[in-house]
Amino acid sequence: MAAGRIETPRAESGRVEAGRIEAGRVEALLPSAEPVRFLTDGGAAVRGKQRYAVPDPELLRRAHRAMVVGRRFDAQATALTKQGRLAVYPSSHGQEACQVGSVLVLEDGDWFFPTYRESMALVSRGIDPVEVLSLLRGDAHCGYDPQVHHTAPQCTPLATQTVHAAGLAYAERRKGTGRVALACVGDGATSEGDFHEALNFAAVFKAPVVFFVQNNQYAISVPLERQTAAPSLAYKGIGYGVRSERVDGNDPVAVLAVLSAAVEHARSGHGPFLVEAHTYRLDPHTNADDASRYRTDAEADAWRKRDPVARLESYLRRRGHLTDEDVAAASAEAEEFAGRLRDRMNADPELVPLGLFDHVYGTPDPQLDEQRAQLRTEIEETPSSEEALS
Repeated sequence: MAAGRIETPRAESGRVEAGRIEAGRVEALLPSAEPVRFLTDGGAAVRGKQRYAVPDPELLRRAHRAMVVGRRFDAQATALTKQGRLAVYPSSHGQEACQVGSVLVLEDGDWFFPTYRESMALVSRGIDPVEVLSLLRGDAHCGYDPQVHHTAPQCTPLATQTVHAAGLAYAERRKGTGRVALACVGDGATSEGDFHEALNFAAVFKAPVVFFVQNNQYAISVPLERQTAAPSLAYKGIGYGVRSERVDGNDPVAVLAVLSAAVEHARSGHGPFLVEAHTYRLDPHTNADDASRYRTDAEADAWRKRDPVARLESYLRRRGHLTDEDVAAASAEAEEFAGRLRDRMNADPELVPLGLFDHVYGTPDPQLDEQRAQLRTEIEETPSSEEALS
């Protein structure tokens, strides 16, 4: 049946059968009644049969190390804002399982489409942390090479990157590369038109893209119940024919299990997959935000008891996959990582003002050339600090 066309059954029996088929298709799209969960808040395994396969222990060990390093990176970046080394920083403290899990399930050739909050994810993908922070420092629109890392620039506008991800994934499908794209969004972005356009396009053209919604309960200060009346954000995929799931976003085992299945679903030619992770950002929206104006300390404290790092560490220790030496090594690596970042960020950057005009358009237009010439003249006519003091 062609997209957008509805076939009318010729007989009553046909109508009944068509209804059954449609009901089955809808059933296959629906998320779990409760978010998928492998671990209790204390890190013990949840009893009962699971819909998804338990991730390999080695992948879980990698996730633990990456979350420990990522959390220390996040704390160091937050400190850099207080020292004036960063203009702004959106912390992802509390969302470590989502940040790390979203990149560990990808292959090197797959594409990752981050939001402004995915700095930890970018570092976990192996991108130079100073390059990651170039945008938030105000040094460049994007400090890393997207082509080299198969990672789009961090996106500040809400949900615009979802359309890019759907288009790129469709192109990869047309070329037969077997690559997928994973696009991160926050809960607030699901209210944007771009998000819905991306879902519809991806579903119709079976683009191999995973939409990963990190529902941290607030769009800046707007609580979830003021954004949607849907049972959960995962249900927003159903109307477009997108397979959807919801997961405990503070359970690293569950996040890796569900995202791995979602990526495989997309890579196997079954089209897009929407995953909603229920999580919480423990720090303010950015360093410029006062979270006490819209949420209570008690609420944040309740989520601290579901710490993703502690839960995974406890689980791995119980299974004999993590030792005291492993934990100490991860902590030492995290401190060394933060120290190198601190030293490098304390050095003033070497800026090229005229580089502001690079990569704006593939072919610069006359207006851009005129602006570049004006800035060049201003730079040439402005005395240096040494000349001004002489």
